[in-house]
Amino acid sequence: MTKSETQLKPNSHSQSLEYELDIRSLFCALWQGRIWIISLAFIFVAVALIISYMMQQKWSANAVADLPTVNNLGAYYSQQQFLQNLDLHINETQDNQLPTISNQVYQEFTTQVGSYDTRREFWLNSDYYKTRMEGNAKADTVLLDELIDDIQFTPQDDNKILHDNVKLVAETATDANRLLREYISFANKRASFNLNEQIKGAWAAKAQSLKALIKRQEMVAKANYERRLNNLQQSFKVAQK
Repeated sequence: MTKSETQLKPNSHSQSLEYELDIRSLFCALWQGRIWIISLAFIFVAVALIISYMMQQKWSANAVADLPTVNNLGAYYSQQQFLQNLDLHINETQDNQLPTISNQVYQEFTTQVGSYDTRREFWLNSDYYKTRMEGNAKADTVLLDELIDDIQFTPQDDNKILHDNVKLVAETATDANRLLREYISFANKRASFNLNEQIKGAWAAKAQSLKALIKRQEMVAKANYERRLNNLQQSFKVAQK
């Protein structure tokens, strides 16, 4: 028992001594290479700072869109409501088969705000794009495509997003906020123009339809009048005999 213990003690002491020597040599090696380590760290920091200054900063602005109210629609609502009521009386259409006027208007707006053509036309008419043009057709086309992609429309998702969202990315926060407002106004004008054109077409079609209906009714009334007049004349002739 005593012999076994005397054999273990030297081994344990030599292992701890070996560990101590390894750690000490490691610290010595690190201390000797401190200049390289500090230099590399300084280089990485300097490169990171240079890259951060050279990279173009981007800022984004977001807008939430929702259904318009009756007050927002103004005269359009009364005209569209009149046309729908007219359809109900003429065609006996069930009211629940017609989308609400607010939904019709909002669908047109979301169609315009997410449209590629709307985004392209907006940038082509924007000073933000014009002042960044290089005069090279290829470079200007690439820039235009990038700006078009910087406007994103995210539709409502009941599971994640409660409202439709419009996002615009620009070089500064001020530009992003201003351009987003201008873009929404631009898309709204395009939607309003299309809706007004649609209602003009609806009025023209309805007027033509009413004229045809009135003409048919006049023909029917005239035919009924002539038939009754003929019956009266025949009755009068029979009575005279």
